[in-house]
Amino acid sequence: MNKHIIRFPKAGQPSLAANEWQIWDGKGDEGAPLNTPDLKHGLNKVLVPFYWWRSHCSGHHQNADIVERANKGEIGVWFAADDDILKHADIIQAGKAYWAVVAAHFPIFRDGRGFSTAALLRDRFSWQGEVRAIGDVLIDQLLQGARVGFDAFEMRPDQNLEVGLKQFDLFTVSTQNSWRGKRTLLEASAQLITIS
Repeated sequence: MNKHIIRFPKAGQPSLAANEWQIWDGKGDEGAPLNTPDLKHGLNKVLVPFYWWRSHCSGHHQNADIVERANKGEIGVWFAADDDILKHADIIQAGKAYWAVVAAHFPIFRDGRGFSTAALLRDRFSWQGEVRAIGDVLIDQLLQGARVGFDAFEMRPDQNLEVGLKQFDLFTVSTQNSWRGKRTLLEASAQLITIS
């Protein structure tokens, strides 16, 4: 677990922030009671796998202790690269009332399905809360991630966070659509030329 993340809110500037969330893989001891893990490092917030939430906290499988912690803002979910979130739209819509944070997991940096997950959460599900990139997240992925909807990044431990922060200053104009809406600089120039 990284002690810090890069946070880049939609209407703000990128900065380093303390990482308050432990990522849990959903596995526990055989025969153990149905609960989230014992939290380490003094943390009280946990990201649980979406598959675990689906099987233990959705529909008629409501676990009162877990739902209570979620209502306190202590539980979020992370989506695996192969989670079909459109197939489970009803669970995600219901989960929006509980989850403080959602994350997309990159099992390896070459696997770009996490970008699609973030874009779908923002566009189709109108997710307004934090969308975090976790897993094998490299500096090279930050700009694209920020364009598609990520506003927090838990970097792979060997990545330099200070160098990561500087990535957001590399370009002043974007020619691609963006969740952040920065394309307007280029569009405004094109409209002035057309009008003249």
